[in-house]
Amino acid sequence: ARHALGCLVNVSAEPEARGELLAALPQLLGLLPGGEACGVLANLCRERDAARRVLEGLRESGSGLAPLLQALGEPRPPPQLGPLLCNLSQLPEGRRGLLDRSRHSVQRLLPFTQHQDSVTQRRGIVGALRNCCFEYGDHEWLLSEEVDILPFLLLPLAGPEELAEDEMERLPMDLQYLPQDKQREEEPDIRKMLLEALLLLTATKAGRQLLRDKGTYVVLRELHSWEQEPDVLVACEKLIQVLIGDEPGPGMENLLEVNIPEEVEQELQRLDQEEERSRRQ
Repeated sequence: ARHALGCLVNVSAEPEARGELLAALPQLLGLLPGGEACGVLANLCRERDAARRVLEGLRESGSGLAPLLQALGEPRPPPQLGPLLCNLSQLPEGRRGLLDRSRHSVQRLLPFTQHQDSVTQRRGIVGALRNCCFEYGDHEWLLSEEVDILPFLLLPLAGPEELAEDEMERLPMDLQYLPQDKQREEEPDIRKMLLEALLLLTATKAGRQLLRDKGTYVVLRELHSWEQEPDVLVACEKLIQVLIGDEPGPGMENLLEVNIPEEVEQELQRLDQEEERSRRQ
């Protein structure tokens, strides 16, 4: 059975096969949080309609996202769990599940920004966190001590460079006095998603001020000097511009209200899928 499910993971990557697999959705949901089931559902959930059906099925089961989040606490969580959570979080209802404050759901994701056992897992979790940052109503909570998301997004972008003492003291504690062998995130697309998450957190005036106060610019300055990938450099420059630029005028303080979040979300999701397809080729 496991071999058959492994074959289905490959089949589910093909768009023309997804309709038949969705017909077997109850059976697939019953196999969660098994790794192969996560893989099949992660592929299916690249499409928003399929992701919505999966979320509805999880809700009807009465457990919601709980089994998936609990599986993150296992010694070796399924690598495809990250991509599944990422694809589910492209929808507002998926993000609500991850941002459920009573279950401390999003806090379970944070350690995986440094997860070295599986780049697939790390990529998916960072994508899910990036998607959660579209919910600007939760930014204050995400940046508060209760969640403290900022160090988890910044640390993978930080290198071993020596900093002036006054710059060092502004940084979150976890980013101070890093060892000389500190390595940055090695995958360019993950670095880009981390920068996109930080950019989303600057949507509100309070978020922009906190990122400034916590020395985010210093990390970005050193990253910009080191970075070679054009797309990541552009993302870094956009964020730097927001942090060092003038504040928006009255009525324009919330950058996500000025823009159209759903269009931005869909474009980011499309780019993620294109990058995933190019990695498979």
